[in-house]
Amino acid sequence: MGKTLRTMLCGCGGMSNAWLRIASEIPEVEIVGLMDIDVENAQARAEQHELTDVKIGTDLTGMLDELQPDVVFDCSVPEAHVTITLEALQRGCHVMGEKPLADSMENARKMVAAAQAADRIYAVIQNRRYQPQIRRLRAFLDSGVLGPLTTLNSDFYIGAHFGGFRDRMEHVLLLDMAIHSFDQARLISGADPVKVYCREWNPKGSWYDHDASAIAIFEMTDGIVYTYRGSWCAEGLNTTWECDWRAIGPEGSVTWDGADALKTQVVAERGEFFSKHKEVDVPEAPADARLGGHRGVIGEFVECVLNGGTPETACTDNIKSLAMVFGAIQSAQEGREIEIDV
Repeated sequence: MGKTLRTMLCGCGGMSNAWLRIASEIPEVEIVGLMDIDVENAQARAEQHELTDVKIGTDLTGMLDELQPDVVFDCSVPEAHVTITLEALQRGCHVMGEKPLADSMENARKMVAAAQAADRIYAVIQNRRYQPQIRRLRAFLDSGVLGPLTTLNSDFYIGAHFGGFRDRMEHVLLLDMAIHSFDQARLISGADPVKVYCREWNPKGSWYDHDASAIAIFEMTDGIVYTYRGSWCAEGLNTTWECDWRAIGPEGSVTWDGADALKTQVVAERGEFFSKHKEVDVPEAPADARLGGHRGVIGEFVECVLNGGTPETACTDNIKSLAMVFGAIQSAQEGREIEIDV
């Protein structure tokens, strides 16, 4: 039998359910502790997932010292990520955390520097990267059928009646959701952010206290332009949670509805006002052990901890997606284009 990673999970809210379910399917992961500021949350998760032999508590430092875990899963709120991650890294733990990486770029840089100094892996669970259809789209763009990518567009329109803290939250769309779309854009394009101009607003009829809609234009490396349009309070004709996408190159375009539908047309003949186009098939996603949402990203993290390597969502890379979020917020606040500094 191979090595088992003693794992402590911090933050036992609803999001932790997916983590614990996946952990139970990975034999190399042994959950030894559940920590939450509300002990009843931790007890409820232990009972729900039949974890009868785990330490339950509210004291992060004490539990880390007592359990000496190899790995910490951080499912806490964003404001707590910096404290949990820094304490875990100081004790030699590898860390896998919920998105977003941090609640500010200042804290994100501290966490990345701490992971590098400790020579430990700190990765973020950007689970949408590990879905088969986004990998299918990326592989198609890599094939060169459309020529080099020039333009990438995404639309996110969902009327989400959460209730609770999100209704009161500032920058609710950009902070709470757009990190997924921006990280997807980096994966699809293979490019990183350079500049951004963003406008936020709160439409009439919105049930949010603050701006719940946004449009952002990003200049990316390789001269690619990426646009994001989104709203948490758009009723009717909802997109998928993964956005509607269009990617354009000199030889044609491909669309993806965020679910199963990928369509593409390429130039068959030029010369008239409109070129003649033909439809081509988008091959299925390449075989990849990382595919499968949460299962893929946690599995890759565990594999890298045990056998070496760097997860795709390591903090040194994921901080670029976070920088898109805070760059967009700064642009919206200041009403000007912002250079993105990682």
